[in-house]
Amino acid sequence: MNRYGKRKVRCKKQLRFIPGYLLLGIWLAFTVAMIGWIILASLSTTKEIFGNQILSSGLHWENYANVLRKHKMSVYFANSIIYSLSGCIGIILIAAPAAYVLSRISFRGKSVINNVFVIAMSIPSVMLVMPLFKMATSIGLIGSRWTLIILYICINVPFGVFFLIGFFMSLPKALEEAAEIDGCTPDQAFWKVMFPLAQPGIITLTIFNFINIWNEYFMALIFANKTGLRTVSTGLQAIVQSMKYSGDWAGLFAGVVIVFLPTFILFLFLSNKIMAGITGGAVKE
Repeated sequence: MNRYGKRKVRCKKQLRFIPGYLLLGIWLAFTVAMIGWIILASLSTTKEIFGNQILSSGLHWENYANVLRKHKMSVYFANSIIYSLSGCIGIILIAAPAAYVLSRISFRGKSVINNVFVIAMSIPSVMLVMPLFKMATSIGLIGSRWTLIILYICINVPFGVFFLIGFFMSLPKALEEAAEIDGCTPDQAFWKVMFPLAQPGIITLTIFNFINIWNEYFMALIFANKTGLRTVSTGLQAIVQSMKYSGDWAGLFAGVVIVFLPTFILFLFLSNKIMAGITGGAVKE
């Protein structure tokens, strides 16, 4: 087949994807338009928003200063950073060694433990709220940041273990044998050899957990029952409620942008690592 014939075949194959490209283009245009409007509205006044005259009087950066100071969004933002980072670190420190053991070591009851993690993933967190709240009340953990941090870690560990098992299974056993020959103990072999090699999966899992914890609402609503403990999601809900009295809709949109910005930055700069992490564990050597 000549060059013209090959090009014609490739064009025919691409024509099959046109409906998909069209739908993707429509969705992308709609998403960009909505996000762009929210950002522009956050830099306008409330009167301009309702009068369909966005940015007619220039950029109003004071909306962000007001929502951070007046509505305490800076406190909520700092709390969410603490919860998200602490939760991600705790999940990795527990899930990575557990996944390594379940993927590389054979022992009695291994399949049972694997099934327990799978079952734990299928339990909705809403069903656990009342028992957890009663337990936290009985041991005096209500009104503490540690309550939410511990809950976020425990709830997300099953998925973390399940996710990382595939990455450790894809690593060649010769690496462990080489580490053992060099005098490494099993613990040293894991932390010095296997753990660094599983970085694509660990980074991807960390990003997923960060976004999940950052956007979590129900647990934070129940257990963060003080203003100083609220997260950005519950704080944004409080701002929505206050709009009934203050009418500061420009400040509300500024708060939405503040909540949305960290996850947007993660996807913007780490999308390649996310895709590499998702596909990396599916390949077993």
